[in-house]
Amino acid sequence: MVKIGNVELGEFPLLLAPMEDVSDPPFRALCKAEGADMMYTEFISVEGLIRDATKSVEKLDIYPYERPIGVQIFGAEISSMMKAAEIVENAGPEVLDINYGCPVKKVVSKFCGAGILQDIPRMVELTKTVVNSTNLPVTVKTRLGWDDSTIKIQEVAERLQDVGIQALSIHGRTRKQMYKGEADWTEIGKIKENPRIKIPIFGNGDIDSPHKAEAYRNRYGVDGIMIGRASIGYPWIFREIKHYFATGEIMAPPSIHERVAAAKKHLTFSLEWKGPVVGVVEMRRHYTNYFKGYRNIKEYRSRLVSTMNPEELFNILDEIEQVYAGEASLLV
Repeated sequence: MVKIGNVELGEFPLLLAPMEDVSDPPFRALCKAEGADMMYTEFISVEGLIRDATKSVEKLDIYPYERPIGVQIFGAEISSMMKAAEIVENAGPEVLDINYGCPVKKVVSKFCGAGILQDIPRMVELTKTVVNSTNLPVTVKTRLGWDDSTIKIQEVAERLQDVGIQALSIHGRTRKQMYKGEADWTEIGKIKENPRIKIPIFGNGDIDSPHKAEAYRNRYGVDGIMIGRASIGYPWIFREIKHYFATGEIMAPPSIHERVAAAKKHLTFSLEWKGPVVGVVEMRRHYTNYFKGYRNIKEYRSRLVSTMNPEELFNILDEIEQVYAGEASLLV
């Protein structure tokens, strides 16, 4: 049984990665329904939290069906991290996660996210402060290093464990790589071989199929897998991996009826939670994957990402379902 503190996650948990403007409550609802064992919020600025910024505070919204859930924060100042840890604890998640992996320039330029990988002692000090400021289990998500010449993840894993984190998720790229090239899990596997490491180690990066999940589980010995981009518009990735683990068989892909139903559910919740403007705009990144593989879908996708009218969006989705129902041959 894999546990983060006292939070039980099953024998080999599948985690939904924290993704900005993606892993919000509407999207998490779908992923949970399809088998995600643990989910994380979008990352939240500690400076925004302590200043009561609306966008930051909204990201603390947690619904009962999402549990267990972790709230992820990012920041670089000790006093701010302490205050934010208290605010997060009051929101009532099961876990507090620290983001040391975001590679975006505007984040790393402030020594937040992956920027802290340039100063490991500072990373350790910040982490220790957070651990000592909350009763929640603290976890960390990070990358292999700043660049190929500064891969210190073995040292990082030991030192963060020593100051009290309860689990570590590692993306198999450096900050310099951003999301380019192939994720290298070799260093992640080495951490699992280290007899000093007692906390769960979760691997992240490029898991986009049941076959790959199985291969990486066996090859690198991780305690669970964190899935990010492969879940966007395709929450079924979680159930497909679990089915393959249990049976050795690949599930049939979701039908057009399931895809349209998911898109409608997602859109409905997005409109309720974000409002009629942001709710429409932030759904656009998901449509491509919801209907990926269907021939001649481009026309419908263009319409979905160009209208601001919710009623028209639902009508387009109905049209897609009618046109492609029973037409499995239309899958590429």
